[in-house]
Amino acid sequence: MLSRHWLSTTLRESPSRGLTVSRLFSSTRLARDLASPRVSYDEKYAEKLQQRAQERGKSVSDLRAELKEQEKQRRLLKLQEESSKAPQAAQTSSASSPSPSSPSSASSSVGSSPRKDGSPVKPLSSILNLDKLLEKPHTPEQISLLWRAYHESRAGASGRGFLCATVPVESYEKMLEVAGKYPTFILPVPRENAQVEEGTKEPAYEFYLMEWGFHGPPPEPTTISDLFSTAKPSSNPQTSTILFTPLQEYKLRQSFATPYLVLTHYTDLVKSHGLVLLRGEITPSGGSAGVGAAENGVRYMLNQQDAQLLAIHVQRFYLQNEGSEERAALLKTFHEAPEQFKWEELLKHTDFST
Repeated sequence: MLSRHWLSTTLRESPSRGLTVSRLFSSTRLARDLASPRVSYDEKYAEKLQQRAQERGKSVSDLRAELKEQEKQRRLLKLQEESSKAPQAAQTSSASSPSPSSPSSASSSVGSSPRKDGSPVKPLSSILNLDKLLEKPHTPEQISLLWRAYHESRAGASGRGFLCATVPVESYEKMLEVAGKYPTFILPVPRENAQVEEGTKEPAYEFYLMEWGFHGPPPEPTTISDLFSTAKPSSNPQTSTILFTPLQEYKLRQSFATPYLVLTHYTDLVKSHGLVLLRGEITPSGGSAGVGAAENGVRYMLNQQDAQLLAIHVQRFYLQNEGSEERAALLKTFHEAPEQFKWEELLKHTDFST
C-alpha cells in the first residue's frame, strides 16, 4: 500500500497536454539503449586526470569525486538562475503585506542575508520569514499549513511549478542513510500516448536519472534577540537536494544537462520544531517548448503530475520499511551489481495502475 501521508503537494488536476520530451522508451528500446556502447571518459582523459591530480596533491579518485560534486552544484545553480527569471508578479503581490507568521522574503529577516557557506541551495530564510515565525510559538501542524499555503499561492494562486510537503524527521533520516550509500538511480514516467516502434504494443516510458546532493547541516535559525549570543554547532541533519534529469538528455549533454525538477529538503527547523520541509521546483521552459503554461504565463519542462510521481518514487525506494525489500534490492543491485540490474523489475514497482 503506497504511503502518501506526508506527500502534500500542490497538484492540480488538468486535462492531459502535449509533452516535449527528449526520448521515449519502450521496453525493447530501453534495453537497446542501456546496452549501447558508451565513451569511457576515464580511459580517454586518464593522463590529464593523473596530471591534474598530481598538481593538486590528490589521488585520481579524490579528484574525480570533487569534480562530480562541482558538476552537481553547477547544475543546481543553473536551475535556480532559470527559476529566478520566471515572472514573480504573484509573489511580489502576496509578499507586500505578510502576516506576522506568513512566509516572506523580507530583507528585515536576520537569516535572509546571502549565504557564506558556499552551498548552492537557496536559504530557507529567503522563503520563510524566520524572525516572525520564531517570535511566537508555532506547532509543527501550523508550520505545515503555512508551508503549504505559501506554495499554493504561487503562480497566480495555481501552485504551478512547485511541490511541497513536510517530512517526519525519522523518515528523512532513514532516506538520508540510504541515499548516502546509493545517491543515484533511474525512475520511469509512463507516456500513454507516445509513439513506440511499429508493431509494438508495450507501454512507453521516459526514464529520469535522479541524483542526491548533500550540503551539510544548516545553522539553527536565530532571531534578533540571538544576535549577540554565542554561535553553537548545528545539530540539524544535512540539507539535501535531488536533481531529476531525463536519462537520454543526461547521456547526451552530461554536465550541461538541465534538471527538470529539483527537490530540496530543508532541515533548519528539525531541532526547534521536529520538521523537514520539502520543496520541489519544476524548471521553467526557456521558450515555447514545454508543458502547458500556468496562469502566470510560464511554461514548464515537466507537468505537475509527473513531478509528483517522481517525488513519490523517491519515498518508495529510499524510505525502506517493511514490505519494501524488493525495491531495496533493486537499488542495491543498480549500484553494486549493475550487470544484474533488470529494469523490467523496476517497472513492477513504479506502476500504480495495477
